[in-house]
Amino acid sequence: MTLAKTLNNTNSTNPFLNLRYERALESLGDDYYDEVAAAEFPQHILRWRNDALLPRLGLNPELVKDEDFICAFGKFEERKPLLALRYHGYQFGEYNPFLGDGRGFLYGQVRGIDDELYDFGTKGSGKTPYSRGGDGMLTLKGGVREVLAAEMLHHMGVRTSRCLSMVETGLSLWRGDEPSPTRSSVIVRMGRSHIRFGTFERLHYLRRPDLTKKLLDHVIEQYYPYLIDEEEKYALFYADLVKRTAELVAQWMAAGFCHAVLNTDNMSITGESFDYGPYAFITNYQPYFTAAYFDYYGRYCYTHQPGICKWNLETLQDALKAVINLGDMQAGLARFDEHYQSQYKTLMLKKLGFEQLSHPEADELLNLTIQFLQDSQVGYHQFFYEMAHSISLKWRDEPGLIMVDSNLVPASGVSEVFDNFCLLYHKILNNFDPEQIDSIVQTLARHNPKTVILKPVIESIWESIVQEDNWQPFYDLIQCIQSGN
Repeated sequence: MTLAKTLNNTNSTNPFLNLRYERALESLGDDYYDEVAAAEFPQHILRWRNDALLPRLGLNPELVKDEDFICAFGKFEERKPLLALRYHGYQFGEYNPFLGDGRGFLYGQVRGIDDELYDFGTKGSGKTPYSRGGDGMLTLKGGVREVLAAEMLHHMGVRTSRCLSMVETGLSLWRGDEPSPTRSSVIVRMGRSHIRFGTFERLHYLRRPDLTKKLLDHVIEQYYPYLIDEEEKYALFYADLVKRTAELVAQWMAAGFCHAVLNTDNMSITGESFDYGPYAFITNYQPYFTAAYFDYYGRYCYTHQPGICKWNLETLQDALKAVINLGDMQAGLARFDEHYQSQYKTLMLKKLGFEQLSHPEADELLNLTIQFLQDSQVGYHQFFYEMAHSISLKWRDEPGLIMVDSNLVPASGVSEVFDNFCLLYHKILNNFDPEQIDSIVQTLARHNPKTVILKPVIESIWESIVQEDNWQPFYDLIQCIQSGN
């Protein structure tokens, strides 16, 4: 990396200011962003610091003070330029050319010890040219929810951005979807990239194929470097993006997660999950569960997520066809369903204890599982957790012993679907040696955490904060998430 593309502030003792920042996106020029200033806040209270991320930056958490977080990610001292990124997007199927970073900016880009480039991006840091009449702020509850979502998804194996910090900022905000006035915060996300599908859609809208190619070359160089020397690198990039996106939505579905706002401006060009607003984890298997109160027609409901992500990829073809052959992109997209089904099946089988299982038993077991969950409406996460913590070698002796002590499942003879599930699970277990059952037990435990942040859990945490300013339940919950308990 040349010195022209890096920046260090060696005059500061703050470890965040001394990181080796790279001017990767900035070096492309101001066709892609606006320089902005951070808001000045009346208060700075560090509510969350993600020490788990610091080693990836080459930092020892014990040597990083709370004040270092506050100065860097609350007061934004000594850090310039701050870039509000420009983008458009399809929102609920309608094109919107009036988007862009309206309450955040790209704080900086840092090379981790794994040699990957990471973005620090803010949310709630003040007005930008794209605030569209908004105040540019983030409610404290919104910050709490995003921290929890990112940590939960990460520890469930979902490829996601994570929150590096959350600072309470002392403002009183008015919101239509929260009791107001409500408290304010600013968070900093650490993720692979803040370049979105909508970033390219804006360039297509402006009829700037030159800027599209320039940005696409940048994306391949930074995030798909193994394609740089390939003759068909652009077509291969799109095919890889299709695969990454299909695998991501399969991860959401297996985790029982509903993102709720899958507009193209919320789709990352690296196939990483980010930006958690009205999300929810499903309580029961309800295919048409919708997390956003404003999603009146269920466009982004749980079961529509794979189809919507595929539609977003198809729509992106319009923005990329100035550089990538349309036929090549259509061929890449044609494999979306294959990639999705393969990943979803793999993840769901792991939730059932199997690292791999042959066809047709795998398909039959998965179908019976989903049918039982949907028919019975037992707790989605609780079913798998109880299965993980009740499995026994006795299950190999008699199908009727499977989850026999659980209040979640019906007695033998009550549900034909569950009886067939037990018969098949019993048969599969007997294909394994007794010594191999330990591996199944471990797989079940690894992929089915006890703690999942369902809505009542989040509301309980928030009530403690609102009523008593008691943050201990929040920290205890994160500890449970991170430890897998």
